[in-house]
Formats: sequence, structure tokens, C-alpha cells
Amino acid sequence: MHTGNPVQHKKLSKENWTGLAFIAPAVILLFIFLLIPFLLTIGNSFTNYNILKPGATQFVGLKNFIKLTRDTVFMKSIVNTFVFVILVVPLQVCLALGLALLINRKLKGISIYRLAFFAPTVLSLVVVSILWSYIYNPNNGLLNSLLGSMGLGPFKFLNNPKTAMLCIVVLSAWQGCGFQMMIFLSGLQDIPAYLYEAARVDGATRFQQFLNITLPGLNHIAVFVSLNIVVSAFQLIIQPMMMTAGGPQNATMTIVYEIYQTGFKYNQMGYGSAMALVFTVMVLTITLIQNKITSKSNED
Repeated sequence: MHTGNPVQHKKLSKENWTGLAFIAPAVILLFIFLLIPFLLTIGNSFTNYNILKPGATQFVGLKNFIKLTRDTVFMKSIVNTFVFVILVVPLQVCLALGLALLINRKLKGISIYRLAFFAPTVLSLVVVSILWSYIYNPNNGLLNSLLGSMGLGPFKFLNNPKTAMLCIVVLSAWQGCGFQMMIFLSGLQDIPAYLYEAARVDGATRFQQFLNITLPGLNHIAVFVSLNIVVSAFQLIIQPMMMTAGGPQNATMTIVYEIYQTGFKYNQMGYGSAMALVFTVMVLTITLIQNKITSKSNED
């Protein structure tokens, strides 16, 4: 019976163990910080677990999930989150693409503009939120000062349920568009220059070149950027936490912020776990849709 080369078999075994050693830290961290918390969340969602009274935990079945259907604040947070996603995704994509087109030029000092547009991305969201809170301040904020010079205002942007979420949308698009700008820029630089030269020879205007060359050339990148923004947008918590505390009238309350408050502010960890489980199902559904869209885009 042929058993193969013992030396080669030993070498392969050594390589396998080496590979396992390299991935072991990542697997252990995923197990500790992802799998275990997820399993605990599932278990806690069927109990009345209170973080301050762990000994009084009781199994309540589907009571938490039934309560969710009557929870107006949670339902409002779902609507607010989807409104935020619907508004911020196209705005941030357009801003990122516009900035990428502006800096995709061979001009003296263009690297300074690239750095300036990218800088907000590396700033802490906490710092950015506090900064924009001062900008939106109705008394001496920069925005109201500018509007006041034109005889308008003052406006209570963050205290008005109709404008509070819009303010957060603008802030978030401004803060995040720098990163997507760099992705679009790399895509623009990959489009062959001869396509634009041929279009100019044929008499195409810059707008026609943009429609027929630039946009088709950035199609896959635009899909990738949009999906990444969607994932980040559903995790909105820092901006409303720092700027409005979910108000006014829960107009900026988001799913993640409501989960955080329920679990850690009101100590209702069981009920918060039920919220988190519903949110996880929503995110998984959206992720599957994203994967389908991405696969279809790659096939095209």
C-alpha cells in the first residue's frame, strides 16, 4: 500500500500547524467578542435579565418581542434609521464623487486639497459632533451668524423635530465623504485617458464625457461605496448621542442608540437583547440583499 512520502507528509503537517497558529488569535478574538456575545444576546432576549439584578432573571418567552411591537419609541427609531440611510447615502456618494472630480487634476498644491478634504474622516466622531453642535447653536453658532448677516434666523436647528435629523445627515455626509472620495479618485485614475481623448476628437462635451465615460467607468466602485455607506449608516449612534440625546421628541432616536439606552441606561438587558436580535436580523437581511446586488454588478 502506498502511504506517500513520510518527509513530505511531515512537512505538510508542520505547515498546517503553522497556518493554524497564525489564524488562532483572530479565531479566539472572534469567538470571545462576537460568537459568545451573540449567543448570550439570543439567550437574554427570552428573559427579563436586569444588569443590576442578575439573580432575579426569569424566562419570559416571547414577551420581549411582543412588547417590541407596541414600543412606539423603538418603532420610531427604526423609521428614523431608515430615513437617515435614505438621505445620507445619495448625499455622501454625490459629495464624494464631486470632490474626487475636483481633485483629479494635475495642479500645483492639489495634495493640500486632498488632505483637507480627507481630514474630517480621521477625526473622532465625538469631536466632530461637538464641533457641529456649536455650528448649529441658535444663539452664537456659526451657521446662525451667517444667516443673521442676511437677515434670517435665528433657527433652532437641533431643537426642531423637522430639522434635527437633517442636521445629523449633513454632518455625517461631510465627515465620511473624504474616505469615499479617495476610493472614487482611484477609480477615476484607472479610467483610460484615451477614452477621453477619443471623445474630445468626436466633439463630446465634458458633460457628455462624464455621462458616457466617467459614470460607466465608476459603476462597480459606486455600488461598493454605496453599500459601505449603508452598513455604516445603520450603526448611527454617536451623532445623536452627542448632539440631541435622541430628541427632540425622539426625532433622532436610532435603533443602536435605543438598544444602548435600554440595556445600559435603563438596565433592561433582556429587553435590549430582543431589540438587538431584531436589529441583527434586519442587518443580515440587508447584507444578503447587498451581496446579491454586488454579485449582479460584478457579473455585468
